[in-house]
Amino acid sequence: MGAFQINSAGSKPRKCRQLLAAMAFAGLLAAPPGVWAQALAPDLPSTPTVELPSIPNLNEYANPKAPANSPIANEPELVLSAKLSEEGDPIGRGLVWRVFSPEASDDGKLALLATSKGGTTSFNLAPGSYLVHVAFGRAGATKRITMTRAKRSETMILDAGGVKLNAVLSGGGRIPPDQLRFSIYEDHEDSNGERALIIPDVKPDSVVRLNTGTYQIVSNYGTANAVIRSDIRVEAGKITEANVEHRAAQLTLKLVRETGGEAMADTAWSVLTTSGDIVRESVGAFASIVLAEGEYVIIAKNKDRIYQRDFKVVAGQNQDVEVLAKDGASTAATANQPADGEEPLD
Repeated sequence: MGAFQINSAGSKPRKCRQLLAAMAFAGLLAAPPGVWAQALAPDLPSTPTVELPSIPNLNEYANPKAPANSPIANEPELVLSAKLSEEGDPIGRGLVWRVFSPEASDDGKLALLATSKGGTTSFNLAPGSYLVHVAFGRAGATKRITMTRAKRSETMILDAGGVKLNAVLSGGGRIPPDQLRFSIYEDHEDSNGERALIIPDVKPDSVVRLNTGTYQIVSNYGTANAVIRSDIRVEAGKITEANVEHRAAQLTLKLVRETGGEAMADTAWSVLTTSGDIVRESVGAFASIVLAEGEYVIIAKNKDRIYQRDFKVVAGQNQDVEVLAKDGASTAATANQPADGEEPLD
């Protein structure tokens, strides 16, 4: 019986080499990535390790708006305060500070560089000259300040005070605040005899801050002719209270058919002085008006009829004034109908 023979003399070394190659490949698969890199690119140079320098006090987040990150934070500081007078205390609130360039721009105005409101304040300014203005109400002062690399403090003296205004009727009667207003003018007149208006429409019992000096105060009770003028002196560091006295009265006018009757609607009113100057005109069933004491002529026109009455105003005596629809009655002239006693119009 024949036999099948295998020549094993040459096959054994080949099988050993295949087994070793398989084992090496299996080990490479299980190796870390770094081993793969060396196996696939054994000839590439390795990348050197770079060590970053340490930065001390590095915050996780740096706010770009923080004062320390502002370019002007490194400029010298100017600290400013203001007083009403040399002996006074620094003003704690109500100030408005403005810093200007001392050189005018192309439009002829000083460039505004910085502002602040409140009391004592500070600015960071580069070395150089500046104009600093502080306002306290209508009072103010300006000073040129030169900055170097050193911190500087300045106290500005406003040389200012204040006024508190009110008014009463003769005999001490009270005037409703909503019917009372004041205006403040300079004390001197210009070439045309006019005084410059400083502050209009000042309410009673309000404090107005002004530089030291003399001013003219104009008090208006109502909107007609009850006007009082007086001069007042403002002193540094003080509040000056002024009370003026009005010799006037408030009247309510109405046109009636009989005493105590209903007011007639659509009535046109005119109040004149005895010399014929118009003091006030209005339209309505009632006309409310404040008049200075004195004598007046009251004229009421209703439809085509005109009624007239003479009246005397007594200071402090507020009252209703009735014009009877028969007092001094006349017919108003029209284009085709002349008034009583007049010649017909051509």
